Amino acid sequence: MRLAEASKPHTLHQKAASCLRHREARVAQPPSAVLAFWARFWPALPVQEKTMIRHSTFLFACCLLLAPLAVAGFAPQTRVGFTTGDQWEPAIAADGYGHVYILYPQYGGVPGCPSCPSPTAILTISSDRGATWSAPRVIAPPGSEQVDTQIVVDPLDGKTVYAAWLQNSKSDIAFAKSTDFGQTWQVSIADSTNAGVDKDILLVRGNDIYIAYNHAQTIFAASSHDGGAHFAEVKVNQNSHLGWSLAGGGAIDPAGNVYFSWDGYTQNGGAKGPVNLYVGKSSDGGATWNTTLLDVSGAPPDCSAYFCGWAFLGAAITMTADANGTLYALWNAGAVDKGPERIYFSRSTDAGATWSPRQDVSLAAAGVENSFPAIAARGSGDVRIAWMDSRNSPWWNVYYRSSNNGGRSWSAESKLSSFVPGYSYISASGFGFPFGDYFEMDIDDTGATQAVWGEGLNYDTPGSIWTTHGK
Repeated sequence: MRLAEASKPHTLHQKAASCLRHREARVAQPPSAVLAFWARFWPALPVQEKTMIRHSTFLFACCLLLAPLAVAGFAPQTRVGFTTGDQWEPAIAADGYGHVYILYPQYGGVPGCPSCPSPTAILTISSDRGATWSAPRVIAPPGSEQVDTQIVVDPLDGKTVYAAWLQNSKSDIAFAKSTDFGQTWQVSIADSTNAGVDKDILLVRGNDIYIAYNHAQTIFAASSHDGGAHFAEVKVNQNSHLGWSLAGGGAIDPAGNVYFSWDGYTQNGGAKGPVNLYVGKSSDGGATWNTTLLDVSGAPPDCSAYFCGWAFLGAAITMTADANGTLYALWNAGAVDKGPERIYFSRSTDAGATWSPRQDVSLAAAGVENSFPAIAARGSGDVRIAWMDSRNSPWWNVYYRSSNNGGRSWSAESKLSSFVPGYSYISASGFGFPFGDYFEMDIDDTGATQAVWGEGLNYDTPGSIWTTHGK
């Protein structure tokens, strides 16, 4: 906490209480806006009515402090998806016609579909840039569980929507395409691995489609250059170690170079460091790959108190590219094993040959846990970043910053998560714990940021997904 803020009230209720404590000291002077409105009538009013107006106006202002407030420029968070069961790890995409798409795995059953497995991929669509949302529905007939959903819009036509997910005990990578704004879908199998895989990442640019995923220590990429009719798979990381590799993000630049980012655990066993943060690049349509090491993190912080998996808060990296081909990477990493992690940013202006020195972009105090990076970019140097951190410990929140010069300078932080009454895991200080391994952002046709994330009490409890939009 900065010293200048030490004497300020820290919650809305404290602010309102402070406001009311000083009420009597302020009623002698009516607010200027009210005086302006009553300028014509004020002199003729009896003293008793003047006092009543002063008191009522001030009490109204105090009550406003108790109401949930949206971040300036962003709408209050809105729950999407079914209101029963668990909603987990949502993906989001915006097209060039005002539609926003959210695809997520629904655990614990699908209302109205007793035969649907758990989880089943569920789609909800906004036709007014996030103001309202359609009823959630199954995206494709679920023959088996559907998990790790991805959804993107082709940037060349701004209309065609693509989706991917894992199914059949995570041994099949399903691929889907819609040409009617998500109303109908053509589904096929992009790759069948005969082994459980994880963390699929979907990239699209015209007829070029790439899906990366990991199996144990190895990152694979399946590539198609005929709009998804045929895919070919290759191994991306030739330097894999004994531990796990987890896919994290990707981009296709205007020149057609394709990039994927991932974090590689170097030792067998749960959550053992160091953790290497990589970017892989292919300039020949995914046939061959070169790898760059961006950073090295210590082993993940322990989160057993929240019933987490072994690397839930561990180092993760995502990336994107703007219209000029500048690459941007965002990741969390820790300086020591099991210590708190920070959020770092870097850019490349030469197609990944070199990267700028990492930049710590979180304004949270030292010792705060930062995790779950998300990033989006468009135009020339327009890049937006978000992450979750626990600066209001034990509560978590989603924080956001933007840059119009490629990350050379940044806006002030905005807190995207907001208070919503009626949920045991949400307080005025934040939410209980991140729900899902990642969250996402995209930029719509008006330039607004569209974001979606998960909140819960801990890793195991029922959780839900929330969205906001703004600039």
